[in-house]
Amino acid sequence: MAALRRKFGEDYQVVNTNRATTFSAPVKKKRQRFVEKNGRCNVQHGNLGGETSRYLSDLFTTLVDLKWRWNLLIFILTYTIAWLVMASMWWIIAYIRGDLNHGHDSSYTPCVANVYNFPSAFLFFIETEATIGYGYRYITEKCPEGIILFLFQSLLGSIVDAFLIGCMFIKMSQPKKRAETLMFSQDAVISQRDGKLCLMFRVGNLRNSHMVSAQIRCKLIKSRQTPEGEFLPLDQCELDVGFGTGADQLFLVSPLTICHEINPKSPFFDLSQRSLMNEQFEIVVILEGIVETTGEEFICLCAFFSDSSSPDSLCTHPI
Repeated sequence: MAALRRKFGEDYQVVNTNRATTFSAPVKKKRQRFVEKNGRCNVQHGNLGGETSRYLSDLFTTLVDLKWRWNLLIFILTYTIAWLVMASMWWIIAYIRGDLNHGHDSSYTPCVANVYNFPSAFLFFIETEATIGYGYRYITEKCPEGIILFLFQSLLGSIVDAFLIGCMFIKMSQPKKRAETLMFSQDAVISQRDGKLCLMFRVGNLRNSHMVSAQIRCKLIKSRQTPEGEFLPLDQCELDVGFGTGADQLFLVSPLTICHEINPKSPFFDLSQRSLMNEQFEIVVILEGIVETTGEEFICLCAFFSDSSSPDSLCTHPI
């Protein structure tokens, strides 16, 4: 008890062990969070120079990172524009050769049989691209430019299909939704465990399928000033949650309590209860693992806020 009193100040009181008490703090103005409770990072990059060109240079990853509505829009527009352009090229060949004027002349050999106008040219392209092959419209041997265009169409269609369908497949197979079935406790608490002060929170897996190689890490994000006078606005400090003992390797068949011991190496060691309530910091929890059913790696983020007025805050839970 003396250690707890020295840690949290003279206003620390011993309460009944059967009752959980959360110390109240003065109402603070709501601050912008670095990481939301659901793991979304509130970071926006600006004034970097050439940002757009950098995103376009890695176009595939950019498309995968876009929201679903933009992905579907790009998917539909790309195919629609490609279909219209290629159908127009088939119509232009028929127009230049004069095939449109001999549409029903059985003695005339056109480039593409039974192509009379733009809708029929469009239908021919769709039948060829989708490998439907109704047999009514076909290329004749008297049209070398049509054969070249057909080869170009096949190569371009394969590239577009590989790019867009591959992008959609990777986006659908991302294990982001798997992280939604991992539950974290609403609050992180400081309490005694085995005679030591510990920062604790709980994590649980809602699904029956296991996670392979699940590992948890904690980062303390807090502004600080170096002895040289340099101000670090978002300094990151690692919180030990059992690296040396292997406690960071999780077997989530049931909810587990993650524990960080507040020892002389802990950044919380020199904080009292009063200073803990007034400090501005965030604890970001990073849970990594492999989905058993798909074999894909995933990362789940959760954050605890130092603001006691927030529902997902850090509080003291005296014993």
